[in-house]
Amino acid sequence: MDRLIYTAMSGARYTLERQATLAQNLANASTNGYRADTVAFRAVPIDAQAPGTRVFAVETTTGSDFTPGPMQSTGRNLDVAVQGAGWITVQGSDGNEAYTRAGALQVGPDGTLQLPNGLPVQGDGGPLVAPDGAELEIAADGTISAKSPGAKNLTAVGRLKLVNPDTADLVKGGDGLFRTRSGDPADADPTVRVTGGSLEASNVNPIDAMVGMIDAARQFEMQTKMLTNAEQNDQKAATLLSSA
Repeated sequence: MDRLIYTAMSGARYTLERQATLAQNLANASTNGYRADTVAFRAVPIDAQAPGTRVFAVETTTGSDFTPGPMQSTGRNLDVAVQGAGWITVQGSDGNEAYTRAGALQVGPDGTLQLPNGLPVQGDGGPLVAPDGAELEIAADGTISAKSPGAKNLTAVGRLKLVNPDTADLVKGGDGLFRTRSGDPADADPTVRVTGGSLEASNVNPIDAMVGMIDAARQFEMQTKMLTNAEQNDQKAATLLSSA
């Protein structure tokens, strides 16, 4: 009974967390470049003086699913999708480098190339600035060329900093951007390629997420019933002992 209480209690707690993770994934099923969050659990006996009957369910691994999402053609010059492994570098709100697969780029009021949320996109030498009124094109290697009004030729104005750190060294922040565990900037990788006029969709499978939420709800219901059964068994045992 003792083991039942602890197992059901901790299981119910982490089932709620799994439900929250699945809900977060489902809410971002249409977010470009989104990487689904993953979570797993394991049973761990409590280290105590009493006999080892108390077992907790604890979170054993959390991370992200780095499976690429499907490509969607947009025809827009400033939309880019990373081909295969790799990341686009941006400057996070904390001023440090962060990495994303969301390539819906735009030119800000000050001429800097940025994400829709205003975070500046980083080039090999820092933030990228587009000439006023210029038409931009992005090559497969991330080189950005500009064609000013009235000009005939394109002029290179910078290059996207494309990186490809080991995914085991990446952690997702609350802003949805990835950073290295050490916080150090990743080195540029000249082998990373992008596709212009396209965006990478979220890698969340809405059907799998919904099925997972239903499964988590049933698990939570089962665990709460186990707690109720444990309480009823305890009451019955107390009654038998008192009448003995």
